[in-house]
Amino acid sequence: MIAPIKNPGSNTRGLLAYLYGPGRHDEHRDPHIVAGFAMIAMPDPSRDENATLTQLARYLDEPVRLRNSEPGKKLTDHVWHCPVRAAPEDRYLSDAEWGEIAERIVQAAGIAPKDDDLACRWIAVRHADDHIHILATTVREDGRRPKLHNSGQRVGAQCREIEKDYGLRQLGTGDRTAERRPTQAEMHKAKRLGWEQTSREWLQDRIRAAIPHASNAEELLAYLQADGVEVKILRFPSGDLRGYSVARSGDLKANGQPNYIPGGKIAPDLSLPKLQALLAAGKPEEHPTARRNKPATRWQHATNALDTFTTDDSGDARAQAHITALGELIEATAQTAPQDLRAELRAAAKNFARAQRSQIRADHTAAAGLRRAARDLVHASSGKDGSTLAVFVAALTWAAVLSQRWHTAKGHAQQAEAARRTVQHLQAAYDRAAADQLAFLVQRQPKEQTRNTLASDVRAAIPDHATRILADPNWPALATVLADAEASGHVPHQLLTEAAARRELGSARLPAKVLISRIQHTSYNPASNRAVEAALLRSPAVLPVRHQTINPATAVTLEQPGAQARRR
Repeated sequence: MIAPIKNPGSNTRGLLAYLYGPGRHDEHRDPHIVAGFAMIAMPDPSRDENATLTQLARYLDEPVRLRNSEPGKKLTDHVWHCPVRAAPEDRYLSDAEWGEIAERIVQAAGIAPKDDDLACRWIAVRHADDHIHILATTVREDGRRPKLHNSGQRVGAQCREIEKDYGLRQLGTGDRTAERRPTQAEMHKAKRLGWEQTSREWLQDRIRAAIPHASNAEELLAYLQADGVEVKILRFPSGDLRGYSVARSGDLKANGQPNYIPGGKIAPDLSLPKLQALLAAGKPEEHPTARRNKPATRWQHATNALDTFTTDDSGDARAQAHITALGELIEATAQTAPQDLRAELRAAAKNFARAQRSQIRADHTAAAGLRRAARDLVHASSGKDGSTLAVFVAALTWAAVLSQRWHTAKGHAQQAEAARRTVQHLQAAYDRAAADQLAFLVQRQPKEQTRNTLASDVRAAIPDHATRILADPNWPALATVLADAEASGHVPHQLLTEAAARRELGSARLPAKVLISRIQHTSYNPASNRAVEAALLRSPAVLPVRHQTINPATAVTLEQPGAQARRR
């Protein structure tokens, strides 16, 4: 149940005309009062043929007129309006139930505290099955104004209680970091212009898409202008940025001027100070192009960066920074992945935008590596993706799972739900990215004797989950990955142990599939050669082994006991 409090107005009669009228699209049916102040004396134009909307407006406005008659006390913002709407899947509520809900809402807001005979005058009008409108005039019978500070929070908390008491869909408790919901006027305007999104939603998507491309606020605003967004920049006399607002081409006010919206009114984390703090945390590089053009693919670089993602025992500020940077990485992936994956990835990025922010202040310097990886993705040249893309999307999915768990532990219900939806979209993207690769791995599965030996490694390395792994339809593909890794000098038992330590398998529906991506990522790096390392350590004429570059193709391989026997 949602109950957004609208901006205060001054025309009681005008709002009543809308509530009792047919609606903008003839959607209003049988408008009538279900609850109100002093119901016995209140005229209801829908039930009393002698009552009029003007009479009802005068009745509600009586305390306001008395106050306005006093010198210096004329009010122009005395109309309080709060629509209360149930979720589409909620059960039908009777007039009596809606009346009880309305009374609880006005009590929580401070419009009409319980047992207060001198409270504000109000009514609740029902003109549809799923919602009511509460209209109040904000002058009490004693001439004082009600205490409405933080009324939105109190009403939201009361809605959560109402959901429990009436068996309705339970929404998460907000923390005042959500973006504003589109207004009815914005939605009607978008429909009239043939737009799928309101201007506010469209602008938010454009700003978030621009963040991975920019290293400072000036670059961000320039990118938005190049992307077709109308930008109005405010500066101090010194020339420094003071603020910005943006408009969508074709979205005009009544006077024909662009409908500029400040970034902070689009979403709390898109205000200029928040964006400057985020972008300033990145450490500039002298030669980023050289690093981006290293032999490893762009997806391998990004997966390596995700290895640093953490929300455990790192402090809330660091965890929040990593989650924010993860949102940028998902956005960058949606922009650069193959076309057949972009729909799911865009949906993931859009959902995760809500999970990126909370009341916890992020230490953005702690996630500079992840943010750099996002910038690398949008600037790197495209190439063959192969299995590295599927491995990267699997890593993104696990990071989103960790984000959901962190938000749940912190009591961030809305952010946890947004992260959960993100996981669903990322899993769908991974399934599509990995489908051909998994089929190819199954075709190349090793011989039965090798599979049996590898199964023994699974039982020894991950005994608690071995039965589920070996019963997973993806086990033949995992066996192929393990055999390939062993041929490259890796030890299957060690790879399995490390993979299980990095990603718990208890919640995995297909544990073998989870292990495939994790082991592929590890096995992309050359296996250490202990024979060569030992020789280098014995020689005083060379640098320590950590400074040496060893070519795995020419190095001598010290195999583990039984490795040669496996391949025979």
